[in-house]
Amino acid sequence: MTWLLLFTLALAAGMAAPTQFAINSQLRQVVGGPVLAAALSFLVGTIILFATAAVVRRSVPELGPIMSAPWWMYLGGLLGAFFVCASITLTPRLGAATTVGLFLAGQVIASIAIDHFGLFSVPVQPASIPRLLGALLVIIGVAVVQRF
Repeated sequence: MTWLLLFTLALAAGMAAPTQFAINSQLRQVVGGPVLAAALSFLVGTIILFATAAVVRRSVPELGPIMSAPWWMYLGGLLGAFFVCASITLTPRLGAATTVGLFLAGQVIASIAIDHFGLFSVPVQPASIPRLLGALLVIIGVAVVQRF
């Protein structure tokens, strides 16, 4: 994939987040709570992903490697559920821009820590002053977005 295609994909995924937050927040009002709204959102996503996997994948995966994966590799689903429930709860209260900004700030801070310590087999990239300054600028940006 070219850099431009990767950039475009990342930008589109970033634009999908606040859209998802707003849509799921409305779904929350219809179904009466953030957990059920998140569950329905995940159900639709799961159906789409299984359908896509059936089209893209030519063979059925073996159960052995799936069962032998370390337990922590399955935390992504738990973290995803937390992320979606939090977005559903926060967006109507903080607004989409502030919610996304705070999520982004948290992601940058966690990413710097993951890189610095090489967690989850990510290549080590030390937490330098410029990287920490970048995280601080994101936080300042969120404050500006929230204030004005």
